[in-house]
Amino acid sequence: MPLTVEIWSDVVCPWCYLGKRRFEAALERFEHRDEVTVLWRSFELDPEAARDVPGTAVERLAGKFSMTLERAQQLHHEMEERAAADGLEYHMDQTKGGNSFDAHRMIHLAATYGHQTDAQERFFRAYFTEGESLGVWDTLVRLMQEIGVDGEEAREALRLDRFAEDVREDEALAQQLGIQGVPFFVFERRYGLSGAQPVETMLTALERAWEEAVNLQA
Repeated sequence: MPLTVEIWSDVVCPWCYLGKRRFEAALERFEHRDEVTVLWRSFELDPEAARDVPGTAVERLAGKFSMTLERAQQLHHEMEERAAADGLEYHMDQTKGGNSFDAHRMIHLAATYGHQTDAQERFFRAYFTEGESLGVWDTLVRLMQEIGVDGEEAREALRLDRFAEDVREDEALAQQLGIQGVPFFVFERRYGLSGAQPVETMLTALERAWEEAVNLQA
C-alpha cells in the first residue's frame, strides 16, 4: 500500500534543505519506507526576483528585513550551525540571489527521468554549499548533466519554456491548500506538516499517515 508525501519547497530556502535532510532521516527509520512515494512540488519564495540579484548575501538579507549587516551576518552564522548539526555544509555568505523558477522547471524535467529527488538535492548543494547561481542556464544544464539528464534536452527545455505550466500548477495547488511557507509536507492529502520539524515529529507524521491509510482500507 503506497503512501504519498508531497513536499512543497524552494531550492533557495535554507530551511527546505534542512527539512529534506530531516525527512530523509525520519524515512530511514520508518518501517514501511519502501512503500513511500515522495513528490517534490514547486514553490517560489520570491517569484518577482530578478534572474541575477546584485549585492552580497549579507547585504540582501539586511535590506530585505531592514536589519543591520551585523545582525544579518549573525543570522547566517546561526543557520550554518543549525545545518551543520544535521550534517549539511552551508556557506550562507556565498549564496547568490536570483529567481528560482527555471530551477523548478528543471526539477520537473528530471522527474520525467525518475531523478526528481536527485535534482532537488543537487540544486540545494549547489546553492548552499558551492555558491552557484541557480538563475544561470549554463549552471542548470551542467547540474542536470551531473544527475544523468541530457544537457541539450535541458537547454532546449529552458529555451522553449517547457514545464513552466507544471511549476504554476504546483504553486496554484499550494494556494488551494493554504500553504504560505516552505518546507511544507502533505501526507496523503489528508494533513500537513509545516517547517523543518525535528526528525521525531516527521517520523510520527509518517506513522500516523500510514495508520490512517491502513484503517481506511480495512
